[in-house]
Amino acid sequence: MADVAFTKGHGTGNDFVVVSDPDGDLDLTDDQVAALCDRRFGIGADGLLRVVRSARIPEGEAVLSEDGAAEWFMDYRNADGSKAEMCGNGVRVFARFLLDSGLTELAEDAELAVGTRAGVKRVTRSDDGFRVDIGPWRTTAAEPTVRARGLSVARPGLGIDVGNPHIVVALASEQELEGLDLTVLPIVEPLPEHGANIEFVVPEDPLVSGGVGHVRMRVFERGVGETLSCGTGVAATALAVREWAGTGAPDRWRVDVPGGTLGVTMEQREDGEHVLLSGPAALVYTGTVALAD
Repeated sequence: MADVAFTKGHGTGNDFVVVSDPDGDLDLTDDQVAALCDRRFGIGADGLLRVVRSARIPEGEAVLSEDGAAEWFMDYRNADGSKAEMCGNGVRVFARFLLDSGLTELAEDAELAVGTRAGVKRVTRSDDGFRVDIGPWRTTAAEPTVRARGLSVARPGLGIDVGNPHIVVALASEQELEGLDLTVLPIVEPLPEHGANIEFVVPEDPLVSGGVGHVRMRVFERGVGETLSCGTGVAATALAVREWAGTGAPDRWRVDVPGGTLGVTMEQREDGEHVLLSGPAALVYTGTVALAD
């Protein structure tokens, strides 16, 4: 068994094993990733971030053709080892690792281009940590219903794609949100081909204060289960609630998750409306772990 250095990090409780592999020497299997993320027999995490140069990973070719400045690629894997397109909390933790380890620099007024399977994501500094431009978004054509333990009947969901797939479900009360049992996989009909993250949301009272919308959310992440936070899920939640709220709904939102609070802003750009996510990112500890064959 080989020893691998790692760093444990999190963004509002959404935690990751970060492995630095600049030259792409590691070829982690799904089972190895799952073992590292196991909370009883491994380090424990919602996912794994491999820090690799875009030029040293096959998916990096498309990233570099989009933006040659995207030197670093976030190879994100879910806790079960499966590959995922993007992770909003993960990008902020990834940026924190690059900066703290001296692999890159980020001036106050500059941006950092990070390669992902959902394209290049741009990170800037913010008052609460980092802000990530997740990019353009879209609603999906499907009209799914979602069943979850704790809900008496299936609820309609709104499909939102922010580079990875989400289904947002509105609940009637705080009691419904608290009563959900998300140790059990919600049932989605029809189920998207590649699955989806499922967000359950209730509005705060008032919904809008000082021009900022405010909601609470819990999430079941595909390939993981319930997590304390999901950055792209927070973005999808704000977009869905703004859609439901109708004309006059704000473009700035606060979303409370079990692990803290994240900010979402919608901005019009030449290529359409972008959604931006802001929040903290922390590195907790470093160590070395034996990687099973």
